[in-house]
Amino acid sequence: MARGSVVVSPGRTEPIEKYFEVVDILNRRGFTVLVHDWRGHGLSQRLGPDTRGHARGWADFLTDYNALLAAFALRLPKPWLTLGHSMGGCLTLLALAEGESRFAGAILSAPMLGLQTGQVPPAAARLLASGLTRLGLAAGLAAREGPAPEPFASNVLTHDEARYRRNLDQVAAWPQLQVGPPTWGWLEFAFAATARLARGPGVAAIAIPLTVVAAGEERLVDNAAAERVAGRVPGARFVTIPGAYHELLQEADAIQAQFWAEFDALAVRAGA
Repeated sequence: MARGSVVVSPGRTEPIEKYFEVVDILNRRGFTVLVHDWRGHGLSQRLGPDTRGHARGWADFLTDYNALLAAFALRLPKPWLTLGHSMGGCLTLLALAEGESRFAGAILSAPMLGLQTGQVPPAAARLLASGLTRLGLAAGLAAREGPAPEPFASNVLTHDEARYRRNLDQVAAWPQLQVGPPTWGWLEFAFAATARLARGPGVAAIAIPLTVVAAGEERLVDNAAAERVAGRVPGARFVTIPGAYHELLQEADAIQAQFWAEFDALAVRAGA
């Protein structure tokens, strides 16, 4: 008999197929697993004519998430846990803040609760994304296509070369899985979602056990913002894994072991 169920929500650009190892790890712990593609990701319908990573606000993502849970509810043994990575962590927490109450516990991997914007101040970047979206330019690319694929030596996602190449090989074998650079509309969504979590009243009302795990060598999301948001949730645990890059669930075994130790502790707190 299953200990319960884990709903896994990937990050931007990540398809279901990238999480087969994670599913196996959770299955071996006794959990039923549901992992999904966000709209515009994996083999779900794209939001534009090509692979660009687009979004039209956060509400549609939460509508999809609710529909997903409703469709699979009878096949998911209780208690339910939720595991969200990066963008998936942001949307998971947003769903909880907006009233999703079916989960007994949540763990977020390097969640997108704030963005690193390089040499552009975050306020300026948000103003630019908002202004261009209002001008009807939301579908325009906010970043150029980089070299494809990024060499392992310069990647900021994982220290594990075998897993890095495995993920590249998946997309090379099935190009339909590819998601390109973000659009201004996607950036506007990201800024709006993270602002709601930073200031909205729903976060403080989350009453289930929550663990937020950050990467010590993070280059994409804002760990300080994540810690501030986690601090708004009563009893939440915030932990940083030293030396880790952003994709904790694709990292080297020693780093992953620290994440899974946090998951195991969260599962116990949640009664699974």
